[in-house]
Amino acid sequence: MLIDLQHHLTYCTNIHQGETWEEVFKNLITYLPCLKNQLTPNSPLGIGLRLSDVASRELLDDNRLTAFKKWLDSNGLYIFTMNGFPYGGFHNQVVKDDVHKPDWTTVDRLAYTKRLAHILASLLPQGVIGGISTSPLSYKPWHGQDQDKINEVYSSSTAHMVELVEELVNIQEATGKTIHIDIEPEPDGLIENSTELIEFYSNWLLPMGCRQLAESKGFTKVEAQRAILTHIQVCYDVCHFALAYEKPKVALAKLAMAGIKIGKVQLSAALKASIPEDKAQRQALAVKLQPFAESTYLHQVIEQDKFGKLKQYTDLPAALEALPETNAQEWRTHFHVPLFTSEYNGLQSTQDDIKEVLWLMTQQHVSCHLEIETYTWEVLPEGLKKDLSDSIRREMDWVLQTIKKKQHEENGSPERSRTYAVAAV
Repeated sequence: MLIDLQHHLTYCTNIHQGETWEEVFKNLITYLPCLKNQLTPNSPLGIGLRLSDVASRELLDDNRLTAFKKWLDSNGLYIFTMNGFPYGGFHNQVVKDDVHKPDWTTVDRLAYTKRLAHILASLLPQGVIGGISTSPLSYKPWHGQDQDKINEVYSSSTAHMVELVEELVNIQEATGKTIHIDIEPEPDGLIENSTELIEFYSNWLLPMGCRQLAESKGFTKVEAQRAILTHIQVCYDVCHFALAYEKPKVALAKLAMAGIKIGKVQLSAALKASIPEDKAQRQALAVKLQPFAESTYLHQVIEQDKFGKLKQYTDLPAALEALPETNAQEWRTHFHVPLFTSEYNGLQSTQDDIKEVLWLMTQQHVSCHLEIETYTWEVLPEGLKKDLSDSIRREMDWVLQTIKKKQHEENGSPERSRTYAVAAV
């Protein structure tokens, strides 16, 4: 949906089970028309589409893409963003660090992302910019401390990303449609935070990219930089940046100063807990956290002590083992909990970071794309599980109401605030 003349809001369909195109389309048919009638009865509803590698290949067979486009048009739906991070299975199996496979050192990741770009170019409405989020190049623990090996990962990943830029430039020239790929930092990814993003652009993407585009496209340095910064952007996952203890205002300002654009804001909340000094209270906290130590996804934990020093655990079970003796004052856990509540049985969330991002978006242009990404509904503890359709609608309503509240606070009266109503594309 359009929440004003610039900003599109949707949810990511990676919350639905299904890796084949038949399964994906069945979920879209089941959930989207009903949600559209409830949320935007008089205007189109946008979709944040997630396709596995298998589903993306199947969609391009047997005229399925044309049929899908007709179905979207007839139901008042449109695609403006895609999730190209999980390549393989994402539900009903152990995912953990496999979510990073294949990484950007491989031609498989490049081919998959090119395929998604061509699919999006076919589906994207004229005049709408499209985006595809992707992995933070690779997974740090795979590469250890060998700097030569790490540099090889950066080099090969950059070469593939610049080849993707060439493809996106060709798509833009052929169709008039602009598509950007949005790198999504996360804990233990090769790129985790704003500092590492800026270093990647400065040390690898821009210098290597300018040389590569000069050879392949005959671009000047200025043209090459423009192409790279247009087509390689950032997916600002609010949960992931909160896990790094980065304040949104500071992180977004750093990226803007470096000329790096935010292609998509993913609205997601991390689990948060204050660490008590009393050992009995710590044991009680461990009991509350234990249901979140499930076996499907990585749930990295980043702790902060009273001096601001951070320590990282690759998964929640490892952190729970250290809980009795830690010097931390706070834990933040990579578990995408629902947006619309900030407390869970004595645990908290980083919901305030989402509110700050939404406030910043009323003050300045951060991104055109907002995507709710609470994908953990099926693995939430029982007390938090709700009907999926109701949960999606509640998440989207919470975002819209939060934006309206921020506008009202900013302007002092509802008459002066900009209306965030649903509008047609």
